[in-house]
Amino acid sequence: MSDIVISEFMDAPAVDWLRRDFNVTYDPTLVEDAARLQEACAGARGLIVRNRTQVTEALIAASPKLRAVGRLGVGLDNINLDACKARDVAVFPATGGNTVSVAEYVITAVLMLRRGAWLGTAEVLAGAWPRQRMMGLEVSGATLGLVGFGAIAQAVAVRAQALGMAIMAHDPFLPADDAAWAGVERCETLDDLLSAADAVSLHVPLTAETRNLLDTARLSRMKKGAVLINTARGGIINEAALAEALGSGHLAGAALDVFDAEPLAGGSALDGVPGLIATPHIAGVTVESNTRISWITVENVARHLRK
Repeated sequence: MSDIVISEFMDAPAVDWLRRDFNVTYDPTLVEDAARLQEACAGARGLIVRNRTQVTEALIAASPKLRAVGRLGVGLDNINLDACKARDVAVFPATGGNTVSVAEYVITAVLMLRRGAWLGTAEVLAGAWPRQRMMGLEVSGATLGLVGFGAIAQAVAVRAQALGMAIMAHDPFLPADDAAWAGVERCETLDDLLSAADAVSLHVPLTAETRNLLDTARLSRMKKGAVLINTARGGIINEAALAEALGSGHLAGAALDVFDAEPLAGGSALDGVPGLIATPHIAGVTVESNTRISWITVENVARHLRK
């Protein structure tokens, strides 16, 4: 019977550190088998997950000794927080562990999408030489719009400003007198931001209010030729509407690291869409961030279980 169950990949030295004081089951294949995961958690006091493991009310009910859930990341939409609270199960996101990784991903995506040339590799290798069409745009002097202005978005802003970009952000939950707004244009409404930004990056959680936040109507309000980046959560952008906006040429490009259903099924509305960069929920995962997140998580869970 395990004290701690880890259902997805993490830094091996952090797992070994936990094993010094706890009986640990480390099996990244558990995320694929809800029945085996439930069985493994039957006697566990701690559970460590990434974003794919669904910590449901049923799983919590089947884990009567559970006291702590460690999240290898910051998003909590895969964890039933109400059920955890009702059972007095503490939830520990790895706050700050992947800030740099996500910020660098966003900046890279803005550069790639604005310039555009890197999306033509196959053409060039096939013998085409479309220099004029691949001329592209600089980021210096362009405006980056941030939807949500928490720690990660603020880290993006710092890096974008260093490249000469103007920054605007919309976040009704961050007080207007917060020091983070220094040097950043505060947009009262999302529509104000969408109509003015050359590049838009999303940094909000997936909630009932943010699901399909960027639908056909909102995407149509974006500047023609703008680019869109989503490293937040799938479902915030309506994927069919985005496919239409990219296909029509209204948007010049998009980078999606998150999707409404992960992994994507065949026949996605995004298949074959021009100007799209798609990655498998990897923006916050680098070698360095995996180490940081793993150690933040094991230390939080171990500290709680030792109380």
